[in-house]
Amino acid sequence: MGDQSASLSPDHIEFIGRQHLFFVGTAGADGRINVSPKGLDTLRVLDSSRVVWLNLTGSGNETAAHVLENGRMTLMFCSFEKQPLILRVYGQATMVYPRDEAKFGQYSALFGHQPGTRQFFELDVELVQTSCGYGVPHLELDRPRVTLAKWAANKGDEGIEQYWSDKNRISIDGKSTGIFE
Repeated sequence: MGDQSASLSPDHIEFIGRQHLFFVGTAGADGRINVSPKGLDTLRVLDSSRVVWLNLTGSGNETAAHVLENGRMTLMFCSFEKQPLILRVYGQATMVYPRDEAKFGQYSALFGHQPGTRQFFELDVELVQTSCGYGVPHLELDRPRVTLAKWAANKGDEGIEQYWSDKNRISIDGKSTGIFE
């Protein structure tokens, strides 16, 4: 039913490429554990041991605070299609903010311009685990949401930076997210 490996196989990479939704889990040494759903076109597998995902501006920035503290991250993908599967990718993450112009530009080129891009997370894969997924329901994708892109475009670059200052500097546990450091 389940398997473990130290890196992503071609089958894992193909499965990830078909998913419209994934989940990100992080935690600091204390405080709250954060699990966030992610969608849209925001994830790329760079190779069998590295994944990068684009993080759009949102109401919180918990993942950033946790990654600054310890780097631990888990990505989870689950099939909602006929063939059941849950795939977890465990590893150590680093952040790339816009101020790191070279690397930010390199990753931006992978995704094209997306209004509200806040940072990228690069995950160095340490463990890949699959499990059956027999308890995951069948679902069909209706369509991606466009609300976030419209909101970010309407705010513009200056409005987004002000939003970061107002809402994304400190986690709900009072920890810095490093967004302006």
